[in-house]
Amino acid sequence: MRVVSLLPAATEIVAALGLTDQLVGVSHDCDFPPAIGQKPRVTACEIAGDDIPSDRVHDWVNNRLARKDPLFTLEEKELEVLQPDLILTQSLCAVCAPPYDRVAALVAKLPGRPKVLNLEATTLEQILETIRQVADVVGVPERGVQVVETLRERIAQVRRTAEQSARRPRVAVLEWLDPVFCSGHWTPELVEIAGGMEVLGQKGKPSVQKTWKDVKAAAPELLIIACCGQSAARAFRDWVRLRQQPEVEAIPAVQDGRVYLVDGRAYFNRPGPRIVDSLEILAEIVHPELFGGRFPDRGMIRPS
Repeated sequence: MRVVSLLPAATEIVAALGLTDQLVGVSHDCDFPPAIGQKPRVTACEIAGDDIPSDRVHDWVNNRLARKDPLFTLEEKELEVLQPDLILTQSLCAVCAPPYDRVAALVAKLPGRPKVLNLEATTLEQILETIRQVADVVGVPERGVQVVETLRERIAQVRRTAEQSARRPRVAVLEWLDPVFCSGHWTPELVEIAGGMEVLGQKGKPSVQKTWKDVKAAAPELLIIACCGQSAARAFRDWVRLRQQPEVEAIPAVQDGRVYLVDGRAYFNRPGPRIVDSLEILAEIVHPELFGGRFPDRGMIRPS
């Protein structure tokens, strides 16, 4: 089967199923695993890149959405050449991939009319279900079962260990810094499994804009910065600037030096197999006395 993926999480699911060779095209954001580096790119975004200030990215997105202008370009000619049998996309988040209706309209014009699979996970269980969905559609259901079973065991190991502690620290995971957004969808659930209590985001609900006053009022003991589409190093540049604001400095986690920047591009905001890596990152932050040194280094930064 010739597969095109329009979002990084779907690309990682196909790779986890051992079918990287069947990926004939990927999005401009797809960067894992390294084996997909030379695959043709079928989307583009004019504001992609780490050098653009976060507030400018936010304003650009809002302005485009208000005008109902697309955030992404679909490379129609490239798709015609690739002749996919299956296109993997989503309609959950307008900022993460081309909208489903645009993809469906394009597919109607493509030769062979490829199948479109829409992945819309908002919870951890639904993420696991999307892996099974993709496996079934590409004809390897048994591999899907194996991958999901392995992920479930890792989740269970974290849950069992975290339950050894009666202490549940107050945690705020932020998905954007300028302006500030709380976590959403599956992330508050991951915090709970890791033995913490998310004080801003709600399980299964979208990420929403907050203020630093809101963050201060929530009084998190741990502040975890997992900016969507940004590495920890990129988010750190914003954090250094924003940390000087009085309301930010008054947050308990900031006062106690318990701020952690993690890779929101590779983890947390990609609803694929590495969401369990995200859980393990959280577990080590929330309960270092239980999880310290158990997991590989995944590029976390703890500002001094």
